[in-house]
Order: sequence, then structure tokens, then C-alpha cells
Amino acid sequence: MPTPVYLSDSELEAVMNACRPLAPHAHDRFLRQVAEAICTLPERGDGAIHRAIRSVWREHFDAPDLHIDEPRSRAY
Repeated sequence: MPTPVYLSDSELEAVMNACRPLAPHAHDRFLRQVAEAICTLPERGDGAIHRAIRSVWREHFDAPDLHIDEPRSRAY
């Protein structure tokens, strides 16, 4: 059984805020990889947590395709 990761309120909020823009199917894998990255940190703090989140987040974020032929608004 994996070791639990204990986070402060601000650290947990940072992890959950990073998870929001990801596709729903990517949430579980993202959270597991962030927990693994946090466990390997030599020191814990807000900056270290953010660096761990950023390193994992890049792997999971799929940018939306903005190159569509239709106008974005009916006003055009």
C-alpha cells in the first residue's frame, strides 16, 4: 500500500487547482504522479510543491485546438 502524502491546505489547493484544466480522464493519473513527485522531494514547501506540479502537469495538459474554420462568435 502506498504511503499517504500529507499536504497543507495551501499545497492541496495548488494541486487541485492544477488538476481543474485537465481532461477528466487525466485527473487520476495526474494526481498519482504528483503524489509520487512530492514523495521524492528532499524538502517540502510551496515552491517545491509548485515545481513538482509543473513537471507533471506538462505531461497531461492537451492544449485546445483553436484552428477551426468557424467564427468563434455569432457576431462575426
